[in-house]
Amino acid sequence: MADFIQRGNITTFHDLRTKNVVELEKEVLTYSKNRPISLVVPCLYSELAKPALKNIVDELSKVKFLNHIIIGLDKADEKDFRHAKSYFSKLPQRHDILWHDGPRLLNVTDALKKSNLSPPEPGKGRNVWYCFGYALALQTSEVVVLHDADITTYDKDMLTKLVFPVVNPNFFYVFTKGYYPRIHAHMFGGRVVRLLVAPLLQALKKVIGDHEYLSYLQSFRYPLAGEFAMRTSVLSDIRIPSDWGLEIGVLSEIRRSYSSKVISQVEIADTYDHKHQEMSQDDSSKGLSRMSVDISKAIFRKLATDGESFSQETFRTIKATYFREALDLIESYYDDAKMNGLSIDRNQEEQSVELFAQNIMLAGKAFLENPMETPFMPTWRRINDAHPDFLANFRTAVMEDNY
Repeated sequence: MADFIQRGNITTFHDLRTKNVVELEKEVLTYSKNRPISLVVPCLYSELAKPALKNIVDELSKVKFLNHIIIGLDKADEKDFRHAKSYFSKLPQRHDILWHDGPRLLNVTDALKKSNLSPPEPGKGRNVWYCFGYALALQTSEVVVLHDADITTYDKDMLTKLVFPVVNPNFFYVFTKGYYPRIHAHMFGGRVVRLLVAPLLQALKKVIGDHEYLSYLQSFRYPLAGEFAMRTSVLSDIRIPSDWGLEIGVLSEIRRSYSSKVISQVEIADTYDHKHQEMSQDDSSKGLSRMSVDISKAIFRKLATDGESFSQETFRTIKATYFREALDLIESYYDDAKMNGLSIDRNQEEQSVELFAQNIMLAGKAFLENPMETPFMPTWRRINDAHPDFLANFRTAVMEDNY
């Protein structure tokens, strides 16, 4: 059972096991009549062969409150797309597949490339960005939910809990993010949150002082969770990062546009696991190594936009402070794991911290060398101004692919 203490700048919804989730689902179904809900699921074609996505599709088939499911499909040829249409055909809800590599979408999105408004690189960020654009183009939902396609512990109750704070008309929240414990193979998971983000935020507070943005991020129990729900109106004005800083970037954009009073987080599962990325110690362009660089840069960029000034010496101090904070946290995690009958590999944990410390310096160096870097994709409001007919053409292309 979770505690019920409210900490930080945002509202936390706890699952105290005092209300049956079936009742919660009935309420969401009622609310969805006036606030239709769309679900976005970005995925690679290769994930169709994995048991995680099969279970997700099976669970989604039982959900009655979804108005629409938008599936963003990457790295698929024509044969793969036909298979994907068959694969997802068991879903009883209306569902559309965005075949990003298909000729129709490539032709339509070419207009953005010519205007230098196209996402800079393929990946989850671009996939999600186009799915959000399609949701705006349809104008059939009041709430949009996002979750990944690789959740191995997925069940439909997660979706019910995730959407409740935003779809409930008696609440005023425009955004909510999921959180959960990360335990797998009898060990603590969530290395990037535990060993990078948490100690880095604490180190930044020590080096640059108390800062509203840092306190805001620290309010989230799992800031890198890929599950969140928001009012559809939010989508027009947020700038989504195209790199691994997607989750941190979205949180930053929500804070920029909205008061913390309308931002929340919700406990959606007792346990959670998904596909694990390799650490990639020898290659900072891959895996968790790449992720740690991009996340660090995303935080540094946001602090800079809030008026903070950085230098090489500042980043050296941040790295040293981070390293001490992270090593102290390893001790805490180790003791916590032991009390709960779990295990932690101290050597692996310290190797991760050493890599993250190195990558904090790499992120700082990249930030200083290219302060004008803009990894964010443009807002959909800007796209509409530059290409008023784009979303209509995009919607037509997706429908021609699907029907």
